[in-house]
Amino acid sequence: MWLYDFLMKPTDLPYDFDEWKKLPFPERIKKVCQAWGLQGFGAPAFTVVFYTLKILFYIWVWIVFCSYSTELGTTETIGEWWFSLEAMGKALLWTILIEVVGFGGASGPLTARYMPPLGAITYWLRPNTIKVPLFRFLGDKRNILDILLYAALLYFLVIACIASKVTPEVILPILILLPVLGVLDRAIYLAARADVWYPTLFVYLFPAETGGALKILWFGIWFWAAFSKLTPTFTSVVAVMICNSPFLKFDWLKKLLFKSYPEDLRLSDTAIYISHFGTVVEFVLPILLITGTFLGWPYEIMLFALIGMTAFHTFIFLNFPMGVPMEWNVIMVYGGWLLFGFNPEVMPMDVANPLIIILCLVCVFALPLIGNFFPKYVSFLLSMRYYAGTWPYSIWLFKEGTKMAKLEPNIVKTSPDLRKQLGFFYDKKTTDSILSRVISFRMMHLPSRALHETLPKAVDNIDDYYWIDGEFLAGEVVGWNFGDGHLHHEPVLASIQKRCNFESGELRVIMVESPQLHNGRMHWRIHDAKDGLMEEGYSSVYDLKAKMPWPE
Repeated sequence: MWLYDFLMKPTDLPYDFDEWKKLPFPERIKKVCQAWGLQGFGAPAFTVVFYTLKILFYIWVWIVFCSYSTELGTTETIGEWWFSLEAMGKALLWTILIEVVGFGGASGPLTARYMPPLGAITYWLRPNTIKVPLFRFLGDKRNILDILLYAALLYFLVIACIASKVTPEVILPILILLPVLGVLDRAIYLAARADVWYPTLFVYLFPAETGGALKILWFGIWFWAAFSKLTPTFTSVVAVMICNSPFLKFDWLKKLLFKSYPEDLRLSDTAIYISHFGTVVEFVLPILLITGTFLGWPYEIMLFALIGMTAFHTFIFLNFPMGVPMEWNVIMVYGGWLLFGFNPEVMPMDVANPLIIILCLVCVFALPLIGNFFPKYVSFLLSMRYYAGTWPYSIWLFKEGTKMAKLEPNIVKTSPDLRKQLGFFYDKKTTDSILSRVISFRMMHLPSRALHETLPKAVDNIDDYYWIDGEFLAGEVVGWNFGDGHLHHEPVLASIQKRCNFESGELRVIMVESPQLHNGRMHWRIHDAKDGLMEEGYSSVYDLKAKMPWPE
């Protein structure tokens, strides 16, 4: 019993939960935000164990797949082959496979997946589940063609992972199937993290230029990840992440992130300095690496930059950010050492193939640029606006009792309501207390303070409604969620309404778009499931900086 308590017991709330439920809504939000400031999500120790074992499994299976390559070897000889482009190819293929199966970043308890711990494959091989096509005329119900194409993708990924060599013939079927599936269901394309792994795999079609092209792409991913931090929203991300860290358990440090904990949780100068420092580091290190490659700098300088980049990604890793992009951090560090540390002779300027040049222009220039200025047209993943608080979001408000009565029996899915998932492990009170913290994660981020204005417009009395974050709703009904509000916006609402027939006032949804880079403006909409658009408007993240996380 003691072992179960140690692994599974969440952190106790710093207040009486039964008394908390009786408080007015603003007071409830204030208390959960204050709790997040020192406790984060309060996840049990099993969370760290789960993700640590998953990453060890990820690395071990990569080594197994490498052993199938005639150019590589096993663990005993890893020092002789890990820095080869062939090993990198196997890492890319295995990463796409684990992501598209759903056991990558969007899995486990920190993505609201308890039982089962993954979606994706459990949805995308099942007929009649909801899909999110690129064009609405393609329909929103998964059919046998969708299933066969997804199964074919899994088949060719496995074949490529165990192939004796990563060749154009091996990867071509994957490169064809991924965009086709993306047209039929955007969730599958995004789940494969095709924003980064599609172009990196594509360059393996041209073996003579693969290394140079990968250096360009690695730099592009790092650059845009840094560029996405040029927004005041990033400071709140840093504060939320540090407060949630299972290792940085220093209350004095967490309190320094706010102007005056616990009464004033607006972000302090300390939080701003930390976020600016991180942004500068994230910009400088890849610039050093790519410049050193062009100018042939001494190995010592490149080594310094690589150690710095490793430390940067390790810091993110150890904070276990919500969404847990662990595999991304691991492979980005691996690729950095392989490309810039152990293959210095490979030069980006040797890339001359027009297809690679066009691909790089589209993936690491055009899409991120359009997505930053016009976010409603491009997924925040394809925009490479990573982990900067610039994701679109939505809040779904179900009239008490209607979600279980209408959504649960009418939507084909494998993930039950979160209350049922947590019910496998906890009693009702513990389950409710865990879910009460979800609101604080959303409200502690700067863009979510637009809800102070929109919530009163959406419903007359918030206590009459069950609040569920759009991320978790997408995980339930679409099968995948990773911060992209475009997977739980108007088309998904229409799909749900078509199946559930909510009456007026039974389901209200607040949808907020990513802030535009040049003016910080966010487009919000309030929908009623039956009656459609109720109201829309704009908020500015710059105006929201003066607001508390809770409504005043």
